[in-house]
Amino acid sequence: MAEVQVQESGKKGGKVRSKKQNTRVDMTPMVDLGFLLITFFMFTTTFSKPNVMDLGLPAKPKDEQQKKLSETEIKLANSISIIMGKDDRLFWHQQDEKGLNPGTLNETTYDREGIRKVVKDAKARAIDQKLFTVIIKSTDEGSYKNFVDIMDEMAITKNEQYGITDIKPWEVAVYKQKVGSATASPTPQK
Repeated sequence: MAEVQVQESGKKGGKVRSKKQNTRVDMTPMVDLGFLLITFFMFTTTFSKPNVMDLGLPAKPKDEQQKKLSETEIKLANSISIIMGKDDRLFWHQQDEKGLNPGTLNETTYDREGIRKVVKDAKARAIDQKLFTVIIKSTDEGSYKNFVDIMDEMAITKNEQYGITDIKPWEVAVYKQKVGSATASPTPQK
């Protein structure tokens, strides 16, 4: 609040002059107001939560014996391999190195009728559905967005057993054959 302080002189007599008034602004209430505003905005602000993906990875084995114990054999009938390629293309197979060729590498989409249906059907055909495992692999051309989409599909289909691994060289060769044959063949125009 602003206040005006007047100084009086003790002399009497003489000419009457108008008195000079010194002004001084008291800033004490402004400090209180500042703290009130800071407190108000802190309590009324919504804090944004960071968008992170929960991804639990196992610890690396320390010695050779633990390494052998951590390596588990995944049967082809109880697994499906998903390969993420360039231009949002998605492929899947249930083959080993000898059985995989461009004909057995199947292409699908990221929607409900695509990969979700493929994973559910493969799980239904599995010998032991409790041990059904989805193996997720990405080529060098795969995108992070596609990886997030696949992880969302794992949550939607309630697959608790999935693995993220590097794509094998023989899978890369078949993938390149499949992509190369798809781009080389002309598409029919209507």
